[in-house]
Amino acid sequence: MKRDWTHTSQKVGSTIMIEVTNSDSVEQPSPEQEHCYHHYRGNVIPWYVRAIWIGFWIFAVYYIITYLFPAMRIELISPP
Repeated sequence: MKRDWTHTSQKVGSTIMIEVTNSDSVEQPSPEQEHCYHHYRGNVIPWYVRAIWIGFWIFAVYYIITYLFPAMRIELISPP
């Protein structure tokens, strides 16, 4: 099988850029052939990352109940 190669060069500044292309057409696989390489799977969150998030949300709710609500009552009744 004979391949026809095309070479083009272009000078950009002090660098010579060479582009090499093959004149043969690129074969496109069918969707069925291409599908055999697609393996989608979800990302499983590790247990320790879940524990960190649960701890964060527990702390956030604790903080809001302990500090934000009492401060809001004071600020709404007698604003600075």
